[in-house]
Amino acid sequence: MIVNVKVIPGAKKNLVKPEEHQLKVYLTAPPVDGKANDALIGVLAGHFNVPQRQVRIIKGLKSRHKTIMIDN
Repeated sequence: MIVNVKVIPGAKKNLVKPEEHQLKVYLTAPPVDGKANDALIGVLAGHFNVPQRQVRIIKGLKSRHKTIMIDN
């Protein structure tokens, strides 16, 4: 499954919010040294109830708009 995500780092709590054509993911982690990307993988793995190794960022490593691949 491929999911488009908009990431908001530095939020007060981790939260996944569905929108029309994407998910908006609020992260407490700062966008420094890949910490937000690591937190994003963990939050999405919990949201979709899959192991973290099945969640990959395939586009947008340094952007707030990312494309995520979730393997089943």
